[in-house]
Amino acid sequence: MADKEGLGLAIRPAEVGDAAALADLMTQLGYPTRTSEMEMRMEAICTDRSYATFVAVGEGKVCGMIGTSTRYTYEHNGASAVIMVLVVSEKMRGHGVGHALVRAAEEDLAQRSIRRVAVYTHFRRTEAHEFYEQVGYTKNGFRLIKELPMPAD
Repeated sequence: MADKEGLGLAIRPAEVGDAAALADLMTQLGYPTRTSEMEMRMEAICTDRSYATFVAVGEGKVCGMIGTSTRYTYEHNGASAVIMVLVVSEKMRGHGVGHALVRAAEEDLAQRSIRRVAVYTHFRRTEAHEFYEQVGYTKNGFRLIKELPMPAD
């Protein structure tokens, strides 16, 4: 697949060996991550069939990733999915990489008979909100979170 700038772009499933590039992408997204941490995360994620992770490779380098998770919910009969992460390297933003990653993830989900996809994004990420609306997602509520204390040893 080629993006709108004519750069060669390929989308493929992520591998544990992509950990260094994925750690860099997560850091660019605002979640400082060491390669060793990403290796640990990817080892767990890659063995869990409810997750799917794809990377975009452009100019011979991983330049973006998308990760989804599927689950059953109390509200709907079939399984639903969540886009857990979507990040494109700062250098490659605006070249169609995000669109290609979303398209690949949605095609994968459709092949697995998933019809409902949600995405959560921080209030401050207004460019992300605009991007998701541009690719067909609509706002439908709020997400509230609470950090629970760790149990004492």
